[in-house]
Amino acid sequence: MTAVTATTVVEDEFAEEAAPRNPLAYVPGILLLIAIGVLGKYSQIWWKDLAKHQHWTVPDIEYVLWAILIGLLITNTIGLHRIFRPGVGTYEFWLKIGIVALGSRFVLGDVAKLGGTSFIQIIVDMTIAGAIILTVAKWLGLSGKLGSLLAVGTSICGVSAIIASKGAIRAKNSEVSYAIAAILALGAVALFALPPLGHAMGLSDHEFGLWAGLAVDNTAETTATGYLYSDAAGKTAVLVKATRNALIGFVVLGFAAYWASRGEADSIAPGVKAKAAFVWSKFPKFVLGFLAVSAIATAGWFTKGQSANLANLSKWAFLLTFAGVGLNTNIREIARTGWRPLVVAVVGLLVVSVVSLGLVLFTSRVLHWGVPG
Repeated sequence: MTAVTATTVVEDEFAEEAAPRNPLAYVPGILLLIAIGVLGKYSQIWWKDLAKHQHWTVPDIEYVLWAILIGLLITNTIGLHRIFRPGVGTYEFWLKIGIVALGSRFVLGDVAKLGGTSFIQIIVDMTIAGAIILTVAKWLGLSGKLGSLLAVGTSICGVSAIIASKGAIRAKNSEVSYAIAAILALGAVALFALPPLGHAMGLSDHEFGLWAGLAVDNTAETTATGYLYSDAAGKTAVLVKATRNALIGFVVLGFAAYWASRGEADSIAPGVKAKAAFVWSKFPKFVLGFLAVSAIATAGWFTKGQSANLANLSKWAFLLTFAGVGLNTNIREIARTGWRPLVVAVVGLLVVSVVSLGLVLFTSRVLHWGVPG
């Protein structure tokens, strides 16, 4: 992909993601997400019934995977018509709703315990992976800012972190396009590769949830990867990823300060207040919603019926998210990105996956940190 083409792609994407003036423009895409989600749910039931009737021994394909595969099939065969794009683009909104509602299934003590463990693992992961990604990017002749975007996207929060960094380090649209495509490609790989590897290694739900939360870049793919393994692994993955997401502001601030010191980005006003405001502007606010719902659940202010309703809301919101993940994964567009950013992203995925797996196994099996009693 040439720089001109990449710039055009990003500008078109930003234009498409701008909120339509007519709220009805969202309806077709949301209905498509719902249709794929329901179809995915019933495909799991149909598949199990068919296997039982035919006396087949087959793997139980979770509704999560069905929804993603159906979305992938649509986007990569007939394509996604423009009329559906505004509504399909809301899948990240449903992801945040699902995470907030999931807070009802956690007490703050568990959040603090697992979040504290995750924080240490994230810092180690981020430091090692970031340094290696920046080094490999330099070896392959990528620009320093593209290397920075790939490091931020791989070590923290995928596309969201890349977009948050764009203005802060004054990255070019072409660099953003390369980084986003590479991160999306690796998210798709991790989504399908990690669950089988986790089963092959005999990881517990807790261990796999930790691994998925640490190793997978985008929040949507992290959630899907965890739930592909099990419901318990999905819960853990979401909580670990929320902890990871909370560091976006600090990491972006660090890269912004570095490029500003070289005269290649806008300088950040000195002082604690200015830096705190910068971090707050990048902070994912839905994490606070998750903590607020968890606090209410911990206080026992939800009835059993309300807790059940929130749990169901979380599942259905995630189902729409999974449908959106499939619909937003265009294999042809990813393939046009070029090989060098993808090589850096592959190195990043391998490093993060290996380091985080080592940390998970060491902390859970040797130190017994965060292991459920």
